[in-house]
Amino acid sequence: MAATTDPDLLLERVRTLCLALPEATEKLSHGSPTFFVRKTFLTWVDDHHGDGNIGFWCAAPPGEQAGILAADPERFFRPPYVGHRGWIGVRLVVADGSPPDWDEVAELVEDAYRTVAPPSLVRALDER
Repeated sequence: MAATTDPDLLLERVRTLCLALPEATEKLSHGSPTFFVRKTFLTWVDDHHGDGNIGFWCAAPPGEQAGILAADPERFFRPPYVGHRGWIGVRLVVADGSPPDWDEVAELVEDAYRTVAPPSLVRALDER
């Protein structure tokens, strides 16, 4: 079965990952679904200003941005506005049509959450 490129289906899968985390919430920010744990940890993007990317921008643990971007430049990029803060961009649709590694996406989402969540909520996540 071919990988989906339907932004709505991809968003739904990312939304499910985000909202499964303790006290995570969603609201629109700048017209895009954005996920918070008191602070923003992930923003959905669908052709932001015509860049063609379908995926998300998310917080990354301190010092990890460069390594993540270098690991797969087709999949990962430095996003505008938040890239200078160490965030990463994740393309869920890439030119070669390969599907995202959803286990990896889940890890990126959880890492983003852990990067901004208060310690009490990180502990709650660890206790699950």
